[in-house]
Amino acid sequence: MARFSGRSVLITGSTQGIGAACARRLAQEGADIALNGRKANAESDALVAELQALGRRAVYIAADIGTAAAAAGLVEQAIAALGGLDVLVNNAGVERRSDFWDTTEEDYDLVMDTNVKGMFFATQAFVRHCRAAAKGGAVVNMSSVHEDLAFPHFASYCASKGAVRMLTRNLANELSPLGVRINNVAPGAIATPINRKLMDDPALLKPLEQKIPLGRLGRPEEVAGLVAFLASDEAAYVTGSTYFMDGGLTVAYSEQ
Repeated sequence: MARFSGRSVLITGSTQGIGAACARRLAQEGADIALNGRKANAESDALVAELQALGRRAVYIAADIGTAAAAAGLVEQAIAALGGLDVLVNNAGVERRSDFWDTTEEDYDLVMDTNVKGMFFATQAFVRHCRAAAKGGAVVNMSSVHEDLAFPHFASYCASKGAVRMLTRNLANELSPLGVRINNVAPGAIATPINRKLMDDPALLKPLEQKIPLGRLGRPEEVAGLVAFLASDEAAYVTGSTYFMDGGLTVAYSEQ
């Protein structure tokens, strides 16, 4: 039997990159999927059709999770569409580059609201659903190596990912009695659309690859494999942990 047969999953920020890879992997293993993004487009329509072709139920729910009401509403819509939820993958995230002294309140709020507030209140709505249904569940948060590694000119992003890690650790303690597990994935440099400029410029890409012990960028499908493990019953004894998927990047930095 597929690991996620009969289970329903909501993945925020899931129309491309790591989120889309997670949707494909979990659907291939039997899950019904609620996709999410700010607004539907040809890309999201194609992904819904792709998942449905696997024999899965798949829906797309447009929502900007930057407010508590929108994040909770997304979870509620996913529950209504799929008849319940067993897994939440908090993948939605944004970053804004600027010198610290030039960072605007608008950009700070965008990053913190999407990366922290959205994760916080989507998880809260999911946990309330699990409590009401008297069942357990699994939450997987998408963080970043920059919860630990400095990333100059991205102060708000680093702060947001540090918050995600601490929330994961804190909630693991609070939610364990409910049978809800929560873990954290911290990718390094992954070959996704957000890194297209990097991948298309050898002058930028080569120096980065030289810093990574495995010598390459990661693939979204590799991150999705780890997410699938953490969301599955195979990880029944895992909660409150952060898993770095970075080709050894953080280890290399720690040894400098």
